[in-house]
Amino acid sequence: MLKGIDQRLSADIVHALMLMGHGDDLVICDVNHPAATIARETTLGRLIDMPGCDILTATRAILSLMPLDTFVPAPVSRMQVVGDAGQVLPLFTDMQALCSAVEGRPVEFQALDRFAFYAAAKQSFCILRTSDSGPYGCFILKKGVVNLPPL
Repeated sequence: MLKGIDQRLSADIVHALMLMGHGDDLVICDVNHPAATIARETTLGRLIDMPGCDILTATRAILSLMPLDTFVPAPVSRMQVVGDAGQVLPLFTDMQALCSAVEGRPVEFQALDRFAFYAAAKQSFCILRTSDSGPYGCFILKKGVVNLPPL
């Protein structure tokens, strides 16, 4: 354990976040997502599990260390509901409110159809699978710049 780091963030998660650069994508997903299959094609090349967390709890922990990108219009992507692309689930609204609150600014989301989401997930840096039972608990977070003081 370290001071100031959410205890839900394992060493593997913190390591992955440290390896990521500005503009890299992190997928956070529920247990229904084909995470293990897709994770093999990511930059990290393997799945990271975040057991005992739902999507919102896991996202809050991740965003305590990782800012969202401010150089793109929509730094978060979500999966559309299959067969009803315009449907907005309560989780989508809750996730957007959480991201906006943590960032202290309105955070825009873009919706991707299922297969476009899978393709984007394969291009991500890594995939974190939560214990959330879903459905549609699949989001891609684009890492922003961390402003640090000079050494």
